[in-house]
Amino acid sequence: MGSVGLLYVGAVLFVNGLLLLGVVDGRAAAPINLFVGGLQVVTPTYLIIAADGDARAISLAAGLYLFGFTYLWVGVNALTGWPQAGLGWFSLFVALCAVGFAVHSVVGLGDRTFGAIWLFWSFLWLLFFLVLGLGIDRLARFTGWVTLVEAFGTAAVPGFLLITGVWTDSTALALSYLAVGVLLFGGLWLAAGRRPTSSSSPHPA
Repeated sequence: MGSVGLLYVGAVLFVNGLLLLGVVDGRAAAPINLFVGGLQVVTPTYLIIAADGDARAISLAAGLYLFGFTYLWVGVNALTGWPQAGLGWFSLFVALCAVGFAVHSVVGLGDRTFGAIWLFWSFLWLLFFLVLGLGIDRLARFTGWVTLVEAFGTAAVPGFLLITGVWTDSTALALSYLAVGVLLFGGLWLAAGRRPTSSSSPHPA
């Protein structure tokens, strides 16, 4: 994923985490979803055209559509009030694709840390499926906190470090990501996951 786009993925995840927690409403969150969703559709289209058949460049760009379509869908649903079930089932598709991108990141691209990050994105979209596709509203608060954590840990901070040229990949960093993530999300589940959500119609990030 492009470093600039990744930074703004962090922005939209941050806003949508607040949406799931009931801090902002859907209409307030719609603009950032539409802005970033549009960015994450236009950008990979340009990159794929410019790749001129380069399989590596195409694979790096292809995953952006998963984010772009999700955010556009969130924005449209927020403005129209359309049912969330379709978006929830699309999130299951995204979660499965993200596992494939995680494997490809490690095996095909040699990027171990982003392999771990793709797994966290898969987990996040799986939560969206459970909340929106299956209607398990009691997971909405937990999903909101996971979204906030991933806004910074998997998007904004890596994006900023990539932009500034500080980011480095290593097996140790990838394993640290996984270990910290499991512990942190486990703690969040104990603290927030068992509480019922106060929102009757949660939206994903």
